[in-house]
Amino acid sequence: MAELVRTASGEGVAEIVIDSPPVNAIGAALRKALYEAVEAADADPAVRVIVLRAAGRTWPAGADIREFGKPLERPILPKLNTRIAGCGKPVIAALHGTVLGGGLELALAATCRVAAKSTRLGFPEVGLGVLPGAGGTQRAPRLIGAEAALAMMLSGKPVTAAEAERIGLVDAAVEGDAGEAALALAADYLVRGDEALPARAPDAGFADSAAYFAAIAAARKEAEASPLPAPARIVDCVEAAMLLPPEAGMAFERAGFEDLVASPEAAGLRHAFFAERLAPRFPEAGLTPRPVDRVGIVGGGLMGSGIAQVMLSAGLAVTLVERNGDQLARALGRIASAHERAVARGRMTEAQRAAEWARVDGATEIAALGDCDLAIEAVFEDEAVKRQVMADMAGVLRPGAILATNTSYLDVDALAEATGRPADVLGLHFFSPAPVMRLVEIVVGRATAPEVVATGLALARRAGKVPVRAGVCDGFIGNRILTAYRSAADFLLEDGATPYQVDRAMRAYGFALGPYQVLDLAGLEISWARRKRLAAGRDPAQRYVAIGDRLCEAGWIGQKSGRGYYLYPDGSRQGAEDPEVLALIAAEREAKGIVAQPVSDDEIRDRCLAAMANEGARLLAEGIAQRPSDIDAAMLFGFGFPRHRGGPMHAADILGPVLMRKRLMDYAALNDAWFWRPAPLWDELIRTGTRFSDLDG
Repeated sequence: MAELVRTASGEGVAEIVIDSPPVNAIGAALRKALYEAVEAADADPAVRVIVLRAAGRTWPAGADIREFGKPLERPILPKLNTRIAGCGKPVIAALHGTVLGGGLELALAATCRVAAKSTRLGFPEVGLGVLPGAGGTQRAPRLIGAEAALAMMLSGKPVTAAEAERIGLVDAAVEGDAGEAALALAADYLVRGDEALPARAPDAGFADSAAYFAAIAAARKEAEASPLPAPARIVDCVEAAMLLPPEAGMAFERAGFEDLVASPEAAGLRHAFFAERLAPRFPEAGLTPRPVDRVGIVGGGLMGSGIAQVMLSAGLAVTLVERNGDQLARALGRIASAHERAVARGRMTEAQRAAEWARVDGATEIAALGDCDLAIEAVFEDEAVKRQVMADMAGVLRPGAILATNTSYLDVDALAEATGRPADVLGLHFFSPAPVMRLVEIVVGRATAPEVVATGLALARRAGKVPVRAGVCDGFIGNRILTAYRSAADFLLEDGATPYQVDRAMRAYGFALGPYQVLDLAGLEISWARRKRLAAGRDPAQRYVAIGDRLCEAGWIGQKSGRGYYLYPDGSRQGAEDPEVLALIAAEREAKGIVAQPVSDDEIRDRCLAAMANEGARLLAEGIAQRPSDIDAAMLFGFGFPRHRGGPMHAADILGPVLMRKRLMDYAALNDAWFWRPAPLWDELIRTGTRFSDLDG
């Protein structure tokens, strides 16, 4: 095994090189090796200055997140950083790549920092529900002040080397190799001594105490609005940096870190982090994808034009096909308007807009797809229409070109049969708005060729999406879970809750919008059409709630019609509670002989979460989803499940399979036995003493 840390000493300089690919993560073995190397260099009388740098593509990009929440092997990172900071000789850190989290804390322990111009530096810990716990909340504000330090820590966003130099986080941002620049600075130190080192005082950030505490007060007010505990604890620690002696400040920070890392919010955020990284691990991931340079899109509505924007952003050429010139003009206009907004907001340059626009072709004949490597149908969710479009695409695409459907619910195998070349067909289910929502379900049909799946995966990753592999069923993964969620919510309406109470309860859990707000936003007619499509095959034992049907029959289909579950007077986007909807719900209850009972917010939350987890267990048993974390990823990145909750399967793991199964049995005993019957997988988890997380691999 290669050395994780190696030292080269000569002519008064000890060059300590970190070499733990791929990202030099600061795990236990690396910490131990680095601690020993620093100790040896500090004790060597021939060494007058230490240069600390990293091999490979980056300086340590952070701590090893897999260690979070587990007993840590010694030395822990705070002790390593304290040892570096306490060296009797200057330590010059040479930074490149991504200097994040624990990696930045390691750099801050050095006497000074030299960064390559391409370096990015940041404190992303808040995104994992914790705070910088190895001196970051103490050393950073001491160096750059509370305002700049809090801006980095509370946003989690990295800064460029130039910005880091401006605020004093690094002492120099250099062209070329930072290691060479650091060695040159070390050589200068050997000649000129301390005069060669940067002159910035190590406590320069404390110079203006009034500004420091003003920044604390402003940040504390913002942190109060967060549902997470980490932001407030970060503010407290940065305040402690000014108020407490350094050693006490470090202890205060460490106590805060240990509290947070054990919190349920941090556990949920860690699960989300790993779910995102597990999702692309398809069985087909190692295969060579087919080349894709031009993508065809049939249908230029909101979804089709959104997919076009995604493909253009990924550097691909696009051919957009609509039925006639007017519709094509509107579709291209949507793309142009999106480009204009991006330029106005500084997210795109004029040159980038021109380059993307140059890669767009529009057409009104499907024959224009002839030179496309992959074509996606994004037309109305009607099986007959989609079958015809898929057949038409197959007639003009060259052999080996891939045919994809963006269907949300329909049978991908049936659509593939219409093409006569099912091996070339897969589902690429984007979510609206496509440029914003990160999820893409890659739906694998029974005849889909493995390299076609690999191509879909490569395309999604090139576009910056989170790809989740799904089998064929009605709704795939995300919409299957969504249907269960909505069904549980609809049962609650009949049982005694109101749509407004359900929405409030789920917003309190962390969703940005409740299920009935989402329905009004999307349009109630979409789910109504699906219910009508499935009506013939509905199990007679299945409880059916017709409240949504009654609203649609009345023409109340959501925001676009001015009312749905909510009222939207004068085109308002903020819905108001509607007494007529409550009267309609009461009439539906009366027709079924249901006497409304009070329902608590906790009961609403528990039922909705249980329904999602139970449906997820069925998806796993059916082989529709590869692993539980894929279900969580789908809900996190496609349906707004609160990230700090980790997803429905993670939430079920917190409760445990025994209690979850009991909860489901209790619901089934009260009513709705067909819907609430526990999936068989719960019994298997109980028998084997495992949880969903054990199935993630």
